[in-house]
Amino acid sequence: MSTSREANMETGATRDWAWELRKNSQLATPQDTARGLFFTSMLDSIRGLGNEVAVARCQKVLEGHTFVPFFSYPIPLLVRLTEAAMRELSGQYGGPENAARALGRKATADFMASAVGNAVRLMAGKDIKLLTGSVQTLYRMATSYGERRLEWLGEKSGRLLMRRTFLPVPYHEGVVEGLVTQYGARNVKVRGQQTAPLDSEYDFSWE
Repeated sequence: MSTSREANMETGATRDWAWELRKNSQLATPQDTARGLFFTSMLDSIRGLGNEVAVARCQKVLEGHTFVPFFSYPIPLLVRLTEAAMRELSGQYGGPENAARALGRKATADFMASAVGNAVRLMAGKDIKLLTGSVQTLYRMATSYGERRLEWLGEKSGRLLMRRTFLPVPYHEGVVEGLVTQYGARNVKVRGQQTAPLDSEYDFSWE
């Protein structure tokens, strides 16, 4: 039997992202980690608005942790920070979904600007399909969990399937958009949908 929140999702009502993210966090194991870069990227997004009160509220959920970009930290911490960041940025971005997409785009930009991201970009050269085809490698460098598989649907369209991932669909829409635009693709469109509690897929295209 569906809960009221699940029923709301089925009828297209406003999603309760806080509830969903807390459910995702409960499914994590101690082996599920993400790089510190993603924590610092989110905090930088909030700080960029010039709102130190919002930064302080987000840091509060981190229980005093500080982060080194390529050290690994428990994914429940990142899930809690994402929930807080979506709430704090919602007003500026016109809703929590848009806030999550912005966070995803920034995380991709920050990762690709790192030494590891630059190495991947150099290996891919100027071929956008080589870059996006390396998505599993990129995620493996960034996180310890999940599987990703990319299928090409056309010359400028594809589908990314993600298994066992903890952050919300709009966040990963932003990640995919950010990845594809790294090589100058224009009018990138990404549409994601959840297929299971921790699984999702993303259709994307560009001009």
